Amino acid sequence: MSTHRQHTHGHSHRHYGEAMLSVEDALERILAHFHRLDAEDTPLLHALGQTLAADAVARHDIPPLDNSAMDGYAIQAADARGASADTPVTLRVDGAVAAGELPTVAVTPGAAVRIMTGAPVPDGADAVVPFEDTDEMQRRADGASLNEIAIRYEVGAGDDIRPAGQDVRKGQCVLGAGALLRPAEIGVLASLGYDTVSVVRRPVVAILATGNELLEPGDAYEPGKIYNSNTYSIAASVARYGGIPKLIGIARDDLPSMNASLREGLDSDMLVTSAGVSKGDYDMVKDVLSQHGEIDFWSVRMRPAKPLAFGALNADGGRKVPLLGLPGNPVSALVAFEQFGRAAIRRMLGKPDAANPTVSAILDEPIYNNDSRRVFARAIIRRENGVYRAALTGDQSSNLLTSMARANGLAICPEDLSVKQAGETVQVQMLDWTEETF
Repeated sequence: MSTHRQHTHGHSHRHYGEAMLSVEDALERILAHFHRLDAEDTPLLHALGQTLAADAVARHDIPPLDNSAMDGYAIQAADARGASADTPVTLRVDGAVAAGELPTVAVTPGAAVRIMTGAPVPDGADAVVPFEDTDEMQRRADGASLNEIAIRYEVGAGDDIRPAGQDVRKGQCVLGAGALLRPAEIGVLASLGYDTVSVVRRPVVAILATGNELLEPGDAYEPGKIYNSNTYSIAASVARYGGIPKLIGIARDDLPSMNASLREGLDSDMLVTSAGVSKGDYDMVKDVLSQHGEIDFWSVRMRPAKPLAFGALNADGGRKVPLLGLPGNPVSALVAFEQFGRAAIRRMLGKPDAANPTVSAILDEPIYNNDSRRVFARAIIRRENGVYRAALTGDQSSNLLTSMARANGLAICPEDLSVKQAGETVQVQMLDWTEETF
């Protein structure tokens, strides 16, 4: 974490011609620098949350054979015609087949084969009668022979038989390239026999904090210093949205330290810095971008997080590494990452461009907007009597990280409104869903 520094004690600072972009324009310009990453093979369970890089094609039918949907008896349906509880039909039992076995006998007229759920249906059978529709339990209670069985209800051809290929046919494209791998898709791939899968690789995101005032968590506390929280909240956000965070430490407030630290992140897919992007004398991210790459913009019409630098650094082989320079205040950094960093990671993962889910909620208290920026107010969203309501988390100062920890959404006051009054409906970007929200 670094406080928002505004040094004004006489040193000159290069001015880049600030022009505030809308949130939408800033996002469009950022995403223009990103594309879907290349493919990698990964163990199936590790692929959760990633997207397929190639079609997943079925190598066999699922189910591979006609199989029973119930524990019961495989019969010829015609043999049960006229069967009832009062006039059961008794059939000879010629054998049994369990799940995982192949039948050793066929079903002939007047006969049945005992069968378990999932077991292949024997040749000759066209229906399965569930146990509860026979007298098996009574026979067991009486100690009677199970060499024959009484059928108490009629069945139709195909009853309780799951046909081969009912779910998947051999050669079928079951999941297309770009499919998001959720638990169900992981299960489908497992059912197809895949133990590894080709997916769009996860982006490596290098994260650098800046500031002479920073200590790392675990360091002995020093008066006048603050602990580096931004690196950890942003790294957690990177991991949450599917990236691989790479922590490259703290750069001090001088160009040699900044340059040396940033070089450690040039092998990543994206660099994220916190602090060093406003107009203070020690804010150097824009200087580094202009000297060692290109700067695209550095001001967005939003609150918090107006000072936001974006550009690209030159790397070996002509590569350009996008750099997202977040503000130093911890809430500003997190809000900016939600709007822009999350979208960049989704683009690299091959996921569709999509903002956080948005709901309409009734405000409990006003949101003020005194400078024509889009306000993202930290809020607690709850559901009362079928309606979402939004309560602010208290003081909205951007240095109050606990106010972000209490929030499960960001309530938005548009640029063209000076206030959203209590009782008015507001759009809320949801950060989390909890039992209390539904």
